[in-house]
Amino acid sequence: MSGELEAFIEYITVVKALSPRTIEAYRHDLTDIEHTSLKNLTEIDSNTVFHILGTIANKRTLNRKLSAFNSFLDFCHRSRFDHVSSKFSLSKIPKNLPKYLTFEMIQSGLQCIDRSEWIGLRDYALLLFIYATGVRISECLLVQEGDIEGEWLRIRHGKGEKERYVPIAHEALKAIKIYQDACPYTRQTLWLNYRGEPLSRISAFKITQKYLGVSPHALRHSYATALILGGADLRVVQELLGHSSLLTTQIYTHVQKQNLQETVCNHHPMANTSSKG
Repeated sequence: MSGELEAFIEYITVVKALSPRTIEAYRHDLTDIEHTSLKNLTEIDSNTVFHILGTIANKRTLNRKLSAFNSFLDFCHRSRFDHVSSKFSLSKIPKNLPKYLTFEMIQSGLQCIDRSEWIGLRDYALLLFIYATGVRISECLLVQEGDIEGEWLRIRHGKGEKERYVPIAHEALKAIKIYQDACPYTRQTLWLNYRGEPLSRISAFKITQKYLGVSPHALRHSYATALILGGADLRVVQELLGHSSLLTTQIYTHVQKQNLQETVCNHHPMANTSSKG
């Protein structure tokens, strides 16, 4: 790894305080480009970058690697490792509506959970918790018992280490209390596996897939979609989701527009009338 790349990794770790997952992704992508080109990253020209990344068919993967490289170039320019300010344009990706479940669909899945044992009570509480708070699964699995303060959840390990508070629905709080009372283990970490150890991402994914047929992230989308359809302000949803930019939250305007269109079609007197020539 070149000295400039080591300095960049230290910068995003200490100064930017990015999540370990993001830091590792940046390290992997940039090291891969450096090794493939056999050059220092500051010496790579645009043709070499396009040659290395040009074979990547998945636009999201391509954009992730280009974004990492752009961040590195910007850091080098600001740190005066390179006097030229360069930036690569990202590929355009069509904005697809995030997959989400309605409350009725979620309730139907929850009814399939056997709550006669504490593991079932945990699964039930976990699914309700994610849907009631809209947390990222990484945030969810780091929740400690003390992070629930009355009817509020304090998220201390958000993306970029940003702290925020979100309200928790009474039904979810009730389910958590029942799960905690039945759990045979005592730990500060809220979500535990059958051995009393912190629940893993893979296990959480298996739980949501088993009962709802989706990933934990789809429950987060379902939370945001329910708020938008209920009339919530986009900036409020941004704050609740912990998005640093409103641009990220604006994908839900597709839901908002779809809801408005359906409302007009269902209720406006002219919506279903056909013109007569």
